[in-house]
Amino acid sequence: MTKDRPNRKPLIVKKSVLILAVLLFLLPHNSRAIEQPTKTLSLRECVSIALKNATAVKKAENNQQLEGADLLRSYGSFLPRVTSSSSYVPRSVNRAYSPLSTGTLIPVDEATIKTRTQTASLNFSVTASLNLFNGFSDYAGLQSALDMKHASGFTLRRAKEAVVYDVTQSYYQVLLNQELLGIARENLQSARDLLTLTDRQFNIGLKSVTDLYQQQAEVSNNELSAIRADNQLRRSKFELLRRLRLDPRTDLSLEPVDTKSFAAFTPELNIDDYATSSISNRADLKAKALERDGARWDVRRAAGNFLPKLDLAFTTSTSAIDSYRMSALGMSYEYPYPSVNRQLRNGMDYSVSLNLSWTIFDGFQTRYNVETARIAHINRQLDYEELKDAIVIDLQQVAGDYRAAFSQIDSAKTNLKASESAFAGVLRKYELEASGFVELSVSRAALFNARSSMTQASYNLALQKALLDFTAGRTTIE
Repeated sequence: MTKDRPNRKPLIVKKSVLILAVLLFLLPHNSRAIEQPTKTLSLRECVSIALKNATAVKKAENNQQLEGADLLRSYGSFLPRVTSSSSYVPRSVNRAYSPLSTGTLIPVDEATIKTRTQTASLNFSVTASLNLFNGFSDYAGLQSALDMKHASGFTLRRAKEAVVYDVTQSYYQVLLNQELLGIARENLQSARDLLTLTDRQFNIGLKSVTDLYQQQAEVSNNELSAIRADNQLRRSKFELLRRLRLDPRTDLSLEPVDTKSFAAFTPELNIDDYATSSISNRADLKAKALERDGARWDVRRAAGNFLPKLDLAFTTSTSAIDSYRMSALGMSYEYPYPSVNRQLRNGMDYSVSLNLSWTIFDGFQTRYNVETARIAHINRQLDYEELKDAIVIDLQQVAGDYRAAFSQIDSAKTNLKASESAFAGVLRKYELEASGFVELSVSRAALFNARSSMTQASYNLALQKALLDFTAGRTTIE
């Protein structure tokens, strides 16, 4: 036992080395399998993906399908209702007492006999009923279903418009953060180049150690700004992936948008024309109007229960006895019947009836239903008026922000031009030791902010234009 123990350690070591080698060999392949390929998308492709995957659009489509089924049910209320029933009784036993009779009409005495009958029977029946009048409830229900079906279509369209605007906003935000990250990295590289120059000047005695430390601190601050910009870009990509409902591990790359096309926008717009077109174009307002009209028909449908109902019914039935046996006084008697098929053919019964019904009092249930439908109609009207007023107010606000975006661009252009000239002059003076580090740092920060402001102003104009179209109901769904 003691001699085998030393031999086990080398064996265990060899196995451990072998397992480690296998893991090291497989690790690169597994990491490659986990890596996600870069997915390059354009704005149009992002919108198309979002329209297919968006939960709001799917819910609106499901609701439209349900409203279609309800419309079919409303059409079906004008058609006759057909029901059928059948039964087969293989054995039915009946026990009873019958008075004893000698064949005359007058019983011999008051004695009775016990009888037992056993039968097997088959029955079929078909009933068709057609409502001729029910207080116009069916007609009102059909009109309500038609309005709700059309309203669901407009609701679906507005849901798609909201998805298009939301994805466009997220797409522009990613592009904006990409440019801001590029500006931050350029600013960082400029600070690093200046640090290199300052270090050389310090080595030959042209710059003090204080200038060197200040430039090193400036590089660190710019590195922090670049890290923050990179983190903001990562978050905006995740937000876009969330709206597209794609795998969050996807390495997303977006095609750039030509910012020169933003110059085609004009600040001149007629707010009255926009307000008028918004009232007529907004899909959600059309949906609210149709829902209001449908609620009004629901009031008429509920009130129909106050009136009588008239139904036309047609019934046909047939039955057959398969066997009939009776037992009395210890004797059994079987009664022969024609075949089942013959009985079914020759035993057809028909009936046509007009059924009039009128609920005189139902505990105020109909009155409650009418009042509920009336309140629902009033609430729908209030929702319509509120949305109509909100559209006009939102349009006024969005139009003001849209005009302000042009002023921001003009201001940003002026600020950028002045900041570039100021930084170039301060940098030359700093290289000639005619200015200090503080002045250079302030000038660089002003240039960085001016470039960032110019980029933000450009994308803000695009976002305000998209919001203006969305508010006015002019969003294009591709």
